[in-house]
Amino acid sequence: MSNYLIIGASSGIGSKLAEQLVGSGHKVLATYFKNKPEPDAGLITYHYLNVLDEINPLDFLPDTLEGLVYCPGSINLRPFERIKPSGFVDDFNLQVIGAIKIIQAAIPQLKKAGNASIVLFSTVAVQSGFPFHTQVSASKGAIEGLTRALAAEYAPKIRVNCIAPSLTDTPLAASMLNTDQKREANALRHPLKKTGTPENIADMAEFLLSGKGSWITGQIFHVDGGMSSLKV
Repeated sequence: MSNYLIIGASSGIGSKLAEQLVGSGHKVLATYFKNKPEPDAGLITYHYLNVLDEINPLDFLPDTLEGLVYCPGSINLRPFERIKPSGFVDDFNLQVIGAIKIIQAAIPQLKKAGNASIVLFSTVAVQSGFPFHTQVSASKGAIEGLTRALAAEYAPKIRVNCIAPSLTDTPLAASMLNTDQKREANALRHPLKKTGTPENIADMAEFLLSGKGSWITGQIFHVDGGMSSLKV
């Protein structure tokens, strides 16, 4: 049994990943911000955490931690000229500084595991470039740089990888998928003609956390229905 920490596990990808890891017999330490989910069979424990707080207590961590996944994010799609600089700062604090604080706090436990894994999240928009995505792309671009730098610094004891999805059917993307017309239009934008599911992304995260991904580090994985590389 391995110990995994999932920051932001109350819904979407984080919730699905927690479910899969518990199903494989692992212990999951999960954090939530708004609504506390029900625990599952004693293998998952939930802890309140606001990643924007100056001090993030992680005193609930075990001595060793085999994996860490940072899920908090936002999707604010607006014309660049209408975004105040403070909006970029808010996104950066949530998606980048929040991840940095959590990783720094968990480094001792991750080192003790010997072959631990960190999984972060970016977006297809960083490498592809879409209009109205400057706010999210700026922060997630930083996450991709952070991924590679951390992977170099902590090899061989800690692997660090990043998943860059396209639009995924989660509560975070609800406003873009809240009608049949929107769902169909977004599905057709992808070469595989469908929108991603939390399971699609959680499957990749689980692989990167597991021993099956033990020779992979410093990579950005585009789990995006072909959006980033295919023109069909």
